[in-house]
Amino acid sequence: MSDQEELSKIALENGVFETRVTKKFLRRKSYEKKDPRVIKALIPGVVAAVETTVGKAVKQGDTLLILEAMKMLNRIKAPVNGAVKALRVAAGDKVVKGQVLIEIE
Repeated sequence: MSDQEELSKIALENGVFETRVTKKFLRRKSYEKKDPRVIKALIPGVVAAVETTVGKAVKQGDTLLILEAMKMLNRIKAPVNGAVKALRVAAGDKVVKGQVLIEIE
């Protein structure tokens, strides 16, 4: 290691450590905190049915839509209490991983 390379401090559960930062580390995708009120598709698939509407009050655990993926029907449930702010998909729509499906306010 040359004198010109800088060491970065990283805090972990066991303490603070010094390490070299690689180019691959600098190019990584930054951590994005998940917002429980924005529901995204975890896998690609087709929206089989939408069981809610914009403005409808929902409780945690209510089924919002059904996503067909890999020949299975997956019930997408409300993670929090609230009202449906936006419905970004309709029945029959193809969705990709990470696509926003529903927003709750």
